[in-house]
Amino acid sequence: MSCQSGAYDHVVGYGRDMTIGMVDLLNLPVWRAFDVDDAGRILAGSDATGSIQLVELEPDGTATELTALPGACRGRYLPGARTVVVEHDQGGDERAQLSLLSLDPPPRAPVGLDGLTPLVHDPRFFHRLLDVSVGRVVYTTNRRNDVDFDVLVHEIDGGRETVVYDGGSGIDEVAVAPNGADAVLVRYGRQAMSDQLLLAGPSAGDGGLRELTDADEHAQHFLPHWDPDGRTLTVSSSRDREFTALWRLDPASETWTELLADAEYDLAGWPSPDGRLLLVHTNDDGASRLSLHDAADGRELSRVALPGAGWTALFPMPAPVWSPNSRFVVLSFTSPVVPGDILRIDAESGEVATVASSTGPLAGITLAEPTSHRVPTPDGRWVPCFVHRSVEAEARAPELAGSVVLHIHGGPEGQAVRRFSPVIQALVEAGHTVLEPNVRGSVGYGRSWYSADDIRLRMDSVADLAALHAWLPSQGLDQDRAALWGGSYGGYMVLCGLAFQPGLWAAGVDIVGMSSLVTFLENTSAYRRAMREREYGSLEHDREFLESASPLSRIDDIRAPLFVIHGANDPRVPLGEAEQLAAALEGNGVECELMVYDDEGHGLAKRANRLDAYPKAIAFAGRHLAKAAGS
Repeated sequence: MSCQSGAYDHVVGYGRDMTIGMVDLLNLPVWRAFDVDDAGRILAGSDATGSIQLVELEPDGTATELTALPGACRGRYLPGARTVVVEHDQGGDERAQLSLLSLDPPPRAPVGLDGLTPLVHDPRFFHRLLDVSVGRVVYTTNRRNDVDFDVLVHEIDGGRETVVYDGGSGIDEVAVAPNGADAVLVRYGRQAMSDQLLLAGPSAGDGGLRELTDADEHAQHFLPHWDPDGRTLTVSSSRDREFTALWRLDPASETWTELLADAEYDLAGWPSPDGRLLLVHTNDDGASRLSLHDAADGRELSRVALPGAGWTALFPMPAPVWSPNSRFVVLSFTSPVVPGDILRIDAESGEVATVASSTGPLAGITLAEPTSHRVPTPDGRWVPCFVHRSVEAEARAPELAGSVVLHIHGGPEGQAVRRFSPVIQALVEAGHTVLEPNVRGSVGYGRSWYSADDIRLRMDSVADLAALHAWLPSQGLDQDRAALWGGSYGGYMVLCGLAFQPGLWAAGVDIVGMSSLVTFLENTSAYRRAMREREYGSLEHDREFLESASPLSRIDDIRAPLFVIHGANDPRVPLGEAEQLAAALEGNGVECELMVYDDEGHGLAKRANRLDAYPKAIAFAGRHLAKAAGS
């Protein structure tokens, strides 16, 4: 079925007073850009049907719905064919399977699972698409031992598979050389928030594998891209630096040449396929700055005019993608007032066009945009923090004016960035002020900051919550009406705040958080345990500390009411983390509402479930913060 992209702009239920409610916010459309071909067609994701499904956007604006799968999916064009490689899982279990969808001709109606051709399927294991090239896909899987992720090349015709790497640990990225034989791999390093680069293939010498960086080096190395000559690569790396810079790496001589660096900001880069240009992303306090550079010497050629202060790259967005002919870059864009657009950059002119817009339903609506602050801590550090506030909303709900919700990101190696959040906007519309802190452990502010919570420094990040609480009066906010809200690691931080600082917080909302670091590591997926012990500490060597840093160990100190959301299929933070928490609080007579969704994993991917859970959680927070005002 084909339709115009405007068909995705429909959202129901706005009041005539030009305010916006939680249901309206959750129904706002979101677009994602996954790939682009030489003809200018974009393989996009749209959540118009309730979860991200694939849609093809023609250069004339025509949108063709491609998939109607049970859960969210993503994909890439297969070069040289009108075919899409689709990555999909079941109920949020993250056990991704790979399938093919022919676009010759495009489907007359969006296809379900029975409309896909299986490519790599085994529902017991994880299969993640890493790269595509003519006639083959590169993917990683843990099917050998359930723990380590091997890298395989799968030939489309005949199904022959070649193992590129089976040396253990996890592989985040793979860059296959133009000769088709060599590849550079990004493997987890031994230290927290660190990567190792490996060269696999004939050029690696005896054994077919050579280390390009040391496994014990405390540095990030990511986004490796081969230059067209096949002799060097462009790499984003923090080697010998506080912030990531762009480098040229010669694997043969292991020579690094700095291309571009900034003393205050992390940089990331994507070279054009023809090797002439380099798209550079600068992370400026959670806002993206994009520029085009000469790939040979790093010289800036032009700035990219983005439509406001927002976010375009990496987590939580798909990365920018060059068209194979190097003419266009397509990217996903969000900001506090833009749910999710697709932009196309003309590499020759630098002009930016909005290909798919999410803001049509917001005509006449004013959403809150954050102000940026630095919050002092007792040990002389400063916590970066966004403050979202609406004077008009506070006037409509005087019983909540001055109330505060701290919204804590996951990770811990995540970052609160300038992106759209229906939950934050709904909390602000309800009358709360929302703080989005980047407590220590957050990325985007240098290596010393994201390393400041590693293993036995864990509770220093929890102490940042108390510093934020102490700062509230300086903003005219009520310390007695402050709640915590967070998901994943942010959920763990919520529970830590309630358990270790019980006199500070009036309520909490925990989404897929860990109640015990010990039981989390014991019961999470085996591959996750191997990765997460780098950050939290190991069960073998740090069990006593992990126990002491677990909210469950201080369960008798939790007095504030708690709202808990969890997915039954969560492979990262098992449901047991929520169940043991709720049971313990119930036994202590503390109010705890637990909502479990049988068709979700690590978070809520389906709009129907978000529409059910989030309004209840916001009402819960409002009820208890308003109650605290009169207590």
